[in-house]
Parts: sequence; structure tokens; C-alpha cells
Amino acid sequence: MHKFLYLKFLLFPFALAYSLVMQIRSFLYARSFLKREKFTPFIISVGNLSVGGTGKTPHVEYLIKLFLSSSKRVAMLSRGYGRQTRGVIIADKSVLSKTIGDEPMQIYAKFGSKITLAVGEKRALAIPAMLKDNPQIEVIVLDDAFQHQAVNRNINILLTEYYRPFYCDFVVPIGRLREGKRGAKRADIVIVTKCPDFLAISEKETAIKKIKYYAGKEVPIFFTKFRYAEPEPLLFLEKSSIIKPLSEQSAIVLLTGIANPSPMVNYLKGKYHIEKHFDFADHFEYSENALKQLLKKIKALNLPEDYAIITTEKDSVKLQEFGNLLAGIPIFYLPVEVVFLENEEKFIHLITKNLTDFKNL
Repeated sequence: MHKFLYLKFLLFPFALAYSLVMQIRSFLYARSFLKREKFTPFIISVGNLSVGGTGKTPHVEYLIKLFLSSSKRVAMLSRGYGRQTRGVIIADKSVLSKTIGDEPMQIYAKFGSKITLAVGEKRALAIPAMLKDNPQIEVIVLDDAFQHQAVNRNINILLTEYYRPFYCDFVVPIGRLREGKRGAKRADIVIVTKCPDFLAISEKETAIKKIKYYAGKEVPIFFTKFRYAEPEPLLFLEKSSIIKPLSEQSAIVLLTGIANPSPMVNYLKGKYHIEKHFDFADHFEYSENALKQLLKKIKALNLPEDYAIITTEKDSVKLQEFGNLLAGIPIFYLPVEVVFLENEEKFIHLITKNLTDFKNL
């Protein structure tokens, strides 16, 4: 404990310097010393102050579904973290997770040609490329772009995890924040994610009070949780006769490569017996050799014949690429979606009103 406190003390000047740099950067954008590019489509950003784990991808998917339900021409733009490529790439049927990143690949696998999906390190350069090929785009959802201020956006949504809220954290390298807590002031909407099924009024009021201290008294705040559907087999196994529906008696091997698998683990513990959890780092890059070693470890567990592997949606899009190696192995992914604890209609109204007002300008 004393060593940990001593390390924090040593790292404090670095955290302070980093925080100061980020504050100066935000000040320069706010005062127009650094230019924000403006574009014709309605732009909505989803991001956070912390380093991963707030549930951005399910919330991005929620927004895409919302806009598609009102027949909007939707695009999604991401940096494409973890990809093995550079520059702007517009997704088509040839892309893989290694070319656009696992999270964009998850979204593309779900929506396909219903949306335009692109990745690019510099959003201000990627957006013109998207519009050149698809000038009909009406809405662009920016993924993980809260710190990317070079593009002007109409709505800035800040996510913060209920069990690890930004107001209890510190700037890296002491904590997990990408910038100081005052950065929350740029948020137009704050969503507290990964909440338990029930929150007492006092708990909500405490969270709201602390968020408004940094984000401002007028910022609307919402609370969401994850809802999991029944596990589904990976695509290359869907028609296989050996894949049987899971039962509560099924022995489960859990395979995750996400920032915080706790909500998923807790959910599955209530349904199945988890024999082993292989918990890899966020954005873990699977390889043929790594999977062969993993399968050896699973075989050594001497599991019953009706065992199954359950993984995340994000991991599943990478595992799909190893169909030849995994064929015949009962492996499922767990679909997840965002559910508002309350006031979903108010949230939808805020989004649609901003979009309508923007179109009427």
C-alpha cells in the first residue's frame, strides 16, 4: 500500500503536466485559436473522459438504430483503434477487423450496407472522403471522439461508467482519465452506463450532483444498463448440426478481450456454470498460434462433451476470421444492447429536436 502511494506521489507531476496540456488545448479550441472544421451533415459524438470500458459501441449502435428508424442516411466514423492499416478506409464486404479495427467491424457486421462506415486517424480528413463517395449522408456518428475537437459537432455525448465514474478518477498516469474532470464541461448530454438493474433515488441524486459539478447545472443526465440476449453461434457454425442450444446445466468457458467484462461475467454466472474465464486485454489481437494454445488449455480442463465457449460481440468478429481452425467447436457470442433505466423518451426527444432544429437552419 505504501509503495502504491509512493508511486502515485512520483507520478503526480507527470499527471499534472499532462492535464495542463489538455486544458490549454481545450482553451485554444474554445477561443478559436485552433480551428474546428464544420461539415454539412448533423454530427453527434459519443466518447468518454476515461481510457475505455464505458460501453461506447453499444451506445453508438443505439444511436444508429435510432436514426435508421427515422429513415436517415447514417454514417459512422471511428479512428479504428488496433487496426493494422493507416489512413481513411471506407468499409465494404472485403474488410476485416485487422483492416478497420474490432469495434468498427462489429458495427459493420451488424448494419452492413444500411450505413456508411469509415475509419481514419484524422476525422477532419476522413469526413470529406466519406461525403465524396456518399454525398447523401445526413447524420454522422463519431465514435470515441470526445477529445478529438478538430471537428465541430452538434451534440457531444459523454459516457461515464457507474462503478468507475470520471469524478472519482484521476488523469493518467495516476488514474484512467484522458483529460481533467473539467473536460466534462464540453458535454451536451451525460450518460451513466453499466448501471445495476435498480438504482435508489439517493444513489442517482448523488451521481447527478457530482456530474453537474463538473459538467454544468443544465446538462441532462441519463442512466443506462446492458441487456443481454440469448447466446448465438458464430456465423460459420450456424448451420452445424453439432451446435446445440445452451442449457443452464452447460459448462461454460468464457473468452473476453474487452476493458471491463464484469457486467457480462455477473450476468453469465446467474445462468451457467463458468468453468474458466480467459480474460485478455482490451482489443486483444487473436492469431492462429494464440488460438491453438488456447484450445490446448481448454482441452486440458477435461470438460464435459456439452461444454461451450461464450465470447463477446467484439471478440466474435475477430474469431470469425478463423473459421477453419474453430469449425466444429461450440462457440457462441453474447449479444448486448443498451436499455435506459428511465426517461428514454426524453433522450430521444433531445436528439431528434436537435436534428430537426439543425435541418431548419
